[in-house]
Amino acid sequence: MKPSSWSELLIATLLVFLAIFIPLISNGYWLSIAVTAMMYIALSTSWALFSGPTHYISLATGAFYGVGGYLVGTGMSDYQLSFWLMLAIGPIVAALLALLIGIATLRLSGVYFVIFTLGLAEMIRNLVSWVQNNFLGSRGLYVFTDFRDQHIYWMLLSVAALVYLFGWIINRSRLGFALRIIGNDETVARHVGINTAWAKVILFTSTGFFAALVGAILAPRWSYIEPNIVFSPQLSFLVVIMALLGGSGRLWGPLVGVIPFTILWELTSIQFPNQSTLVLGIAFLLIVYVLPKGIVGRLEQLRAKTQRGHHE
Repeated sequence: MKPSSWSELLIATLLVFLAIFIPLISNGYWLSIAVTAMMYIALSTSWALFSGPTHYISLATGAFYGVGGYLVGTGMSDYQLSFWLMLAIGPIVAALLALLIGIATLRLSGVYFVIFTLGLAEMIRNLVSWVQNNFLGSRGLYVFTDFRDQHIYWMLLSVAALVYLFGWIINRSRLGFALRIIGNDETVARHVGINTAWAKVILFTSTGFFAALVGAILAPRWSYIEPNIVFSPQLSFLVVIMALLGGSGRLWGPLVGVIPFTILWELTSIQFPNQSTLVLGIAFLLIVYVLPKGIVGRLEQLRAKTQRGHHE
C-alpha cells in the first residue's frame, strides 16, 4: 500500500463532511443502502490496512464482526447491560482474540493462512451455537434501542473516518514502511531486522477491533441476533471482493469498489435472490483476470502509460 499524502487526507475529510448530510436528504430504501455501504466502507478499509501492504488474504472479518454483534446481543438481552458499555467491550474482546490468533497463525502464509481464516468464522459460529443451545437455553438474542438508520449511519461514518485516519497515520509511520517491505519480500524484511511477526500481528489485531466495532454498531439494526446471522462467511468474501475490486494498493481504494458493488449486490439480492453466489464468482474472475490491482490500480497504470506517451 502506497503512503498516503496530506492532500488525500484533506479530500477524505471533505468527503466525510459531505457524507454527514446523506441521511438528511434520503430516507427509506436509499438510506438503508447508505447504511450498508458505510458498513462495507469501514470493513473493507480496515481489511486493507492489513491485507493491502502484506498481501495476506484474510477471511476472518466475519468472525470478528460476529463477536462484536453477538456480545452486544448477549450483554443487552441476557444481562440488561447498556448498549454503550457493550459497544466498548465487544471490540476489546475481538482485539484480544485477534491478537491470540495472530500470534498463533501469522507465521503461516499463502493458501494456509487463507484456509485458516476461512474456517475461523465457521468454527466460532458453531462454538457459540453449541454453548447457547446447551447452556443458555435459547437461540436468539433481542437488541432493542431507540436508534434509527440515520443514527447507525452516523456511527458507522465515524468508524470509517477513524479507520481511515488510523490507516493514514500507519502508512506514514515506520510500521507502514515495514509492512510494505514485508509485502514485497518477507525474507528480505527479516534479514534487514524487521520483526515481521509482530508487525503483522499489530495490524491484524487492529482489523479485528474495527470489524467488531462495526458488528456491535449494527446489532440494533438486526434487533434479533443468532449465530447464523452475525457469523456470516459471506460477509468476509464480500469485504475482500469490494476491497480488491476498488484496489487495496491505496487506502481510499476500497471506497471505489464498495459503492458500485453494494448497489449491484442489493439489486441482485432483490431481483435474483438465487443468483448471489454467481455474482460473487463473476466478481472474483473479474478481479483475477481483468483488474488484479483493482480499479484504482488500473487507472494508475493507464495514467502512467499516458504520461510515458506524452514524454515520447
